Amino acid sequence: MAGQAKSEQEILENSMHEDDPNANSSVLREEEAFTPRWGPSHKGAQELANLYSRGKRIQECISVGVSIVLFMANLLCIFYYIRWENLTTFLVAGLCGIVSADFMSGLAHWLADTWGSVDLPVIGKHFLRPFREHHIDPTSITRHDFVETNGDNFMITIPLLAHLLWGFISMPQTQLNKSFPYRCYLFLFAIFIALTNQIHKWSHTYFGLPKWVVTLQEWHVILPRKHHRYHHVAPHDTYYCITTGWLNYPLECISFWPALETIVTACTGSKPRQDDANWARKCS
Repeated sequence: MAGQAKSEQEILENSMHEDDPNANSSVLREEEAFTPRWGPSHKGAQELANLYSRGKRIQECISVGVSIVLFMANLLCIFYYIRWENLTTFLVAGLCGIVSADFMSGLAHWLADTWGSVDLPVIGKHFLRPFREHHIDPTSITRHDFVETNGDNFMITIPLLAHLLWGFISMPQTQLNKSFPYRCYLFLFAIFIALTNQIHKWSHTYFGLPKWVVTLQEWHVILPRKHHRYHHVAPHDTYYCITTGWLNYPLECISFWPALETIVTACTGSKPRQDDANWARKCS
């Protein structure tokens, strides 16, 4: 498995440099100063992987189980209340939900990559740790099972899905009919939030993917492998959206993330990606 991970990482690095001839040479020289550069043998990656606890595993298992039950209950309600003559409206609402999920994946990714520390109480070891590990060992996500990969994202959807289900149960028919497109929007939003890290995992998997997943990547329905490589060039400050990746280029065009970082630094004095850089330096 370690050999496979190494070959996947080599593919990522080599193809990234080929695809982006304008990559900053000084950044590449700084990366080369770390020995070994990245991967499961990196000391920082090993320390971060060892912080994955039994309590965290239990939380993830509960989150996945509860979320799946809520998904199924909401799906049954949607099929019960749907009016097929308004299918176009529902599809548009669902598409908006997917775009919103892509933006939220970028915002959450940017926040966790850029700010905070693994040493912070509760959120550090439980929620920021995987982001630090991922930058110095990008293939680690491919060695995580379904629960570890998706537990946190499924947890995020629980309040939203519970709210949706309560509405289906308690609201009168006329009010449900009026709000149904909005409910379709929220449902698709929740689905793609839940699947974001699975899609992200697929973007790092170069062997053994089902053909239908590769097809969706090639059509850019979900995050393509080639597209996501741009984020994994140090200092990892671009292309944060990891659900579909549709919003990455527009947000880069308007310098959305640098503008946010300027505002946060001006207000707090914090420097972006400090903790990320500190873990990357733990190479020996």
